[in-house]
Amino acid sequence: MEDNESVAMLMDSTSSKIAQLQKAFAELESHRAITLNLKWKQLEEHFQGLQKSLKRRFTELEDQEKEYETKITKAQEILEKREAAVMAKEKASLEGLQEKRDAAVSAIVNAFQKHRKLSSAEVVATGEEQVGAPFVKEKPSDVMATGNNFGDVKKTSENESVEVKSYPELVKLCQDMDSDRLHKFISDNRKNLAAIKEEIPLALKAAADPASLVLDSLDGFYSMELSNLDGKKDSNLLGLRRTCIMLMECLSVLLTNLDRTTVSNIITEGVKQRAKAIAENWKPKLDDLDVDAYNGNSLEAHAFLQLLATFGIDSDFDQADLSKLIPMVSRRRQTAELCRALGLAEKMPGVITVLVNNGRHIDAVNLAFAFELTEQFPPVSLLKSYLTESNKVSSPGKSGNSSPTVQCEVNERELSALKAVIKCIEDHMLEEQYPVEPLQKRVLQLEKAKEDKKRATEVSKPQPKRPRASGVGHGPRVANVAMDKNFYARMTDRYPQYMYDRAYVYPGPTDNHIPSLLGSAAYTLSPAGHGSFFGNGFQYQAAAYLH
Repeated sequence: MEDNESVAMLMDSTSSKIAQLQKAFAELESHRAITLNLKWKQLEEHFQGLQKSLKRRFTELEDQEKEYETKITKAQEILEKREAAVMAKEKASLEGLQEKRDAAVSAIVNAFQKHRKLSSAEVVATGEEQVGAPFVKEKPSDVMATGNNFGDVKKTSENESVEVKSYPELVKLCQDMDSDRLHKFISDNRKNLAAIKEEIPLALKAAADPASLVLDSLDGFYSMELSNLDGKKDSNLLGLRRTCIMLMECLSVLLTNLDRTTVSNIITEGVKQRAKAIAENWKPKLDDLDVDAYNGNSLEAHAFLQLLATFGIDSDFDQADLSKLIPMVSRRRQTAELCRALGLAEKMPGVITVLVNNGRHIDAVNLAFAFELTEQFPPVSLLKSYLTESNKVSSPGKSGNSSPTVQCEVNERELSALKAVIKCIEDHMLEEQYPVEPLQKRVLQLEKAKEDKKRATEVSKPQPKRPRASGVGHGPRVANVAMDKNFYARMTDRYPQYMYDRAYVYPGPTDNHIPSLLGSAAYTLSPAGHGSFFGNGFQYQAAAYLH
C-alpha cells in the first residue's frame, strides 16, 4: 500500500513539474530570435498524454490487486472449512476405532476367562474320574520296579496343570497308558495332525510312565500281520510307522523341557534296556534295505535313529554303522538334528561325499548348509554338476532313433531335475550366485512341449463309433475325449500322507543341540559300494525334501 501511495503522489506532482518546465522553456525562448510556441505545444501534449496513460494503467493495476486479494480471501476460507471437516472426520474415525478396539479386547478377555474356567473344570473332572482307576494295560516289570521314581514327575504335573486345549482325550489316553487307542485316535484325527502333534508332549506329562507308553506304541512297527506286504506300498503300515516316529519325537520334546533329574526318572535303566532290545531287534532288518531304494526317505532307518536319540542309547552302537544309515534318511526333516543328537556331526563330510557320488546333489547341498560345510562343498558347483549329469543321462544316444515315449521320459527327468534345483536355489537364497531365470525359461519350454505332445496324442487317437439307441446302424462320431487317469477314485487310506511329508530345508546348527556322546572315528563308508546314481534310474521329484 505504501508503494501505491508513493506512485500516486509522483503522478500528482506531474502538473507542477510541467509548469516548471514551461517557465524554463519561456526563458530559453526569450534568448532566441525565433519563437518556439509550436514546439512547446507539442511537448505539452506529449507529457499530458503520458500522464493520462499512467493514471489509467495505475487504476487498472489497483482493480486487479483488489480482485486478487478477494480471491485469496475466499480460497483461505475454503481451505479452513475443509481442514475443519477433515479434522472432524479424523476425530470421529479415531473415536470409532477406539470403541472397536475396546470392544475386541473386552471380548478376548471374556473368552479367555471362559476358556480357562472350562479347561480347569475338565481337568478337575478328569482327575476325579481317574482316582483309584486301574490302568488298562499291565505294566512291565521294570516299570513296576521304578514306579516310585515318578513322584517328582507327578508333583510337577500337579503344580503345572496339564492343559490340552483342543484334544483333552489325549490326556485320558495317556493316563490310561493305552497305546493302541492312542494310535487309533491319531489315525482318526489325521486331518488335524499338526495340532495333535503340538499337544502330545503336554498329554504325555499326564502318563504314569511316558517312556514306557511310547515304547508300547512301537509294538506294531514290524507287524506280523503285515509282514508279507511291501511296506513301501501299504498305506496303513506307512501311517503306523509315521505315528511311531512322531510319538518318539514328542517324547523328545517333553524331555527337552524338563530338568536333568526328572529326565533321569523318566528314562531309567530299565527303560533304556527295553529300548536297546527293540533297537537290536530292528537293526538286522535294516541290513536288507537298499540305500537308494527309498530316495533318502526310509521310515525304518529314521525310526531306528530316532529310537537311539530319544532314549539315549546311541553309545551302544557303532558310529560307522549309524553313519551308513544317514543317506537313507537324507531327505527327511529331522536328519540334521538326529545327526547332532547322535554325535555324527564330524561324520557329515563323508556322508555328503557319498550323496554326491550317488548323484544326490540336492541332499548334499542341504546337509552342507545345515552343518556349515559350504566351503568344502560349494553349493552352486554341486547344483550345476547335478544338472550336467542329469542332462547326460537324459540325452538319448541317437536322437534320430529315440521313440516318442523315450523322449517324453527324458524330458520328464530333465524337468524334475530343473525344478529341484530351482527350489534348492530359492530355499538357500542363492539367486545372486546362480540366477534362476534361464532355468525357469527351460522349465517353461519343457512344460509347453509336454502339453503340445499331450494334445497331439489326444487328437491322433481313433474316434470310437457308438451304436444308435435303436440298435441299428451307428450314431454320429463324437469328439474324442482323453480318459481321465483319476476316473476310478482311489480308496481313502487309513493313514494318508502326513503333514510333515513336504518340502523342507534342514535347519542350521545351533548352540543348544544335544552334545556328542560318542567318539569321532573316521567315516569309513565307501561310495564305491552304491553304484552309479543315474545308472539305477533314481531321480529327484519337484517336492524334493520330506519330513
